[in-house]
Amino acid sequence: MRKNLTGYLFISPWLIGFFVFTLGPFISSIWLSFTRWDIVSSPMWVGAANYRALLTNDDLFWKSLGITLKYAVLAVPLAVVIGVLLALLLNSKIRGIAVYRTILFLPSIVPAVASSVVFVWILNPQIGLINGLLKRLGVIGPAWLSDTKWAFSSLVFMSLWGVGGSMVIYLAGLKDIPVYLYEAALVDGAGPLLRMRKITLPMLTPVIFFNLVMGVIGAFQYFTQAFIMTNGGPEESTTFYALYLFNRAWRYMDMGYASAMAWILFLIVVVITALLFRTQRKWVHYGG
Repeated sequence: MRKNLTGYLFISPWLIGFFVFTLGPFISSIWLSFTRWDIVSSPMWVGAANYRALLTNDDLFWKSLGITLKYAVLAVPLAVVIGVLLALLLNSKIRGIAVYRTILFLPSIVPAVASSVVFVWILNPQIGLINGLLKRLGVIGPAWLSDTKWAFSSLVFMSLWGVGGSMVIYLAGLKDIPVYLYEAALVDGAGPLLRMRKITLPMLTPVIFFNLVMGVIGAFQYFTQAFIMTNGGPEESTTFYALYLFNRAWRYMDMGYASAMAWILFLIVVVITALLFRTQRKWVHYGG
């Protein structure tokens, strides 16, 4: 008993922080979602009015949800494919491979704010790097972040900047594949493509599944880049769900409405994650 008490005393700072800053706000947000609260005055109970307004009388809610879903459908699979391809390339035994791995991993640890500011310059229509290169080829580049046709695509393109983080996880998964499987395949006369299709990709599916789930959850929380680079524009074409939630909470001081949005987002993420877990039985292969 005394040893247990000593252990709890050591972890008490974390426990206090968890209950005060995580669990407490989490529970209170349920109640706040049924109120109207502008921080200054006391919360006023309105029942399910916030949820009714969201689902029946808020076009931007549905638009932002559609934009976020579209981003998840495009950006997450792209990140998975490119991450796996890079991991396969960097799994080679060539001189200086550690340097290449480091170079491709470094962008993933750059703070999102810093990389967003850099991409604002890169995608600038007048002085940006991309349009400068296109101009040398005789092509007039678009106004990437201020054109409704290109703003969303630009953010999807930028999301690939940090694919090095998942690439390292895929690389670890490749290193974990037993060598004897490849040796047996070589004895049977299997070529490189057949070995990849029958051994590498099936054995890598648990890692792909992990990154897929984390990528989907991250996509529904996409905020920083859109807030810094476009602030939801032009014409609300990059108003992601999390950005709209932030605006309702801190620009319009409608905390009850924002709490309702947060809980709807939570339910959507839970449902999509559960569906992904249901599908893993058909395509995820565990070695054991």
